[in-house]
Amino acid sequence: MKLITLTLLSLFGFISISTAQAKTVQKVVIKTPTVQCEMCKTKIEGYLKREPGIISSDVNFKKKTTTVTFLTDRNNIEQIKTAIANAGYDADDVTADEDAYKRLPKCCKKPAVVEEAKPAEKKD
Repeated sequence: MKLITLTLLSLFGFISISTAQAKTVQKVVIKTPTVQCEMCKTKIEGYLKREPGIISSDVNFKKKTTTVTFLTDRNNIEQIKTAIANAGYDADDVTADEDAYKRLPKCCKKPAVVEEAKPAEKKD
């Protein structure tokens, strides 16, 4: 009887320890509207590799999204958005860091908005 009780207690202990150590993985899709090219993809993915808890990241510059899988006990969505902004790119509602944006290659910067030239008004 002692052996059965001891076995059950040990089994319960192992189950509770393994449950406590289970890591929660979350996958999010972040809008990155300023991503333009393959260089942008490489830069953001490389930057996110250095962040704690990031399992994987995939930047789709055609859809202008970044999909990130991460451990929730080591990182969160806001920190990931901030990391992308620190790389020089907008991430959802977080605006790119100005200094990092200035250091981006020309092809990675937002296309300049050209105002249409208005015809000169005639004076009578």
